[in-house]
Amino acid sequence: MKLWHHTLSENDIRQCLRIATGASIGFFLCKFFNWNYGVFFTVTPILLLGMIPKMTGHAARQCLASALVCGLEVGILGGFFGGHPVQMSIIVFLLFLYKFACMSKGSLFLFGANGALSLSIMLNFASYPGTDLNELIFTNLGASILSVMIAFAMTALIPCIENDTSTSASNDTATIDQAKARLVPEPKPQPKARNQTRHEMLMGATIATLSFLMFQVFNLSDSMSAQATSVLLLFPMHWNGTLGYARKRAMGTILGVAVGLIGLLLLYNWSGELVLVLPVLWIGLMLFSYTHAKEGGGSGVGFGALTTLGILFGQYLTPDNDFFFSALYRVSSILFAIVATLLACYLVHRLLNSFEATRYGQ
Repeated sequence: MKLWHHTLSENDIRQCLRIATGASIGFFLCKFFNWNYGVFFTVTPILLLGMIPKMTGHAARQCLASALVCGLEVGILGGFFGGHPVQMSIIVFLLFLYKFACMSKGSLFLFGANGALSLSIMLNFASYPGTDLNELIFTNLGASILSVMIAFAMTALIPCIENDTSTSASNDTATIDQAKARLVPEPKPQPKARNQTRHEMLMGATIATLSFLMFQVFNLSDSMSAQATSVLLLFPMHWNGTLGYARKRAMGTILGVAVGLIGLLLLYNWSGELVLVLPVLWIGLMLFSYTHAKEGGGSGVGFGALTTLGILFGQYLTPDNDFFFSALYRVSSILFAIVATLLACYLVHRLLNSFEATRYGQ
C-alpha cells in the first residue's frame, strides 16, 4: 500500500480543495432545493474530481453521455421488461458487457465506469413499485450536468500550477531527462491481447449482473452502498487488482463511517441544520482527499472513504432517517458485499482462465 509514501505537491493540495469543495457544493444544492437521490449530487463530483487530475471536455462528454445512455436504458428496461425477469437479466448482462468493454479499451474508461455504476444503482431503484422512474432518470441526468459544471468551475477557480517545482527535480535533471527523451523515444504501449480483453469484459459483466440479481432476489432496497461497492471492486478489471482494492475499500468504508458518526455526534441535536452540517462534511472530505492524494491517486483507502462519506451524507442524512443505524448498517453490508464479490470474482476468474480464448493469467 502506498499510503503516506507520496510527497504532496502544490497541485495535490489544489486537487484536495477541488474535491472537498466540489462535493460540498453538490451536497448543499441538493439539500437546499430538497432534491431526491442526493447520492448522485454528492458522489458524481467526487468521481470526476478524484479520478481525473484535470477536467477536460473529453471527460465531460463521457460523463454526460453515460448519464443520457443510462437514462434511456433504464427507461426502456423498466417500461418493457419490468415484468419479465429472464429477458431483463439477459439484457442487463449485455448492457454491462459493452460498458466493461469500453473500460477495457481505456480511452472510454470514464464512460464505461460511470455508466456501470449508475446503471447498477438506477436499476435497483427502478425495480421497486414506489419509484418514480421519470424522476430517477432526470435527476441522474441533472446531477451529471451539475457535476460537470461544478468540476469545470473548480478547475477554473482552483487551477493546477503548470510549473510546480515541488513535484520536479532540479532544472539540470529536467534538462538531462529531456535530452534522453529526444535521443531515446519512449516505446509505444502494447495493445491488450484479445483474450485479456474478453476476460475483463466477461468477468465484469458476470459479477455486475450477479450483484443485480442478488439484490433483486433478496429485496435489498436499502443496501445501495453495498451494491455500489460490488461494482466499484470490478474497476481494476482483473482478479489481482480486485483483491488488492478490496482491502483498501474495506478500510476506506470503516474510516468514512467513523468520521461521519463523529461529525454527527459533535452536531448532536443540530444535525438537521444545513449550515452546520456543511462544514463538517467539507472537513471530512478534505481529510480523505488528503489521504487520496498521499496514496498517489487511484482507487485506494482515501477514495473509498470519500465515496462512503458522500453516500452517507448525500443519501441517508434526512430528517426522517436514523443516520447512526444507517451508518452501522452500511459497514456490515459493505463488508459482506466485499467478501461475496471476491468469492464470485475468484470463481469466475478461474472459470475464464480454463479457456484459451478468455485466459488472462494466473
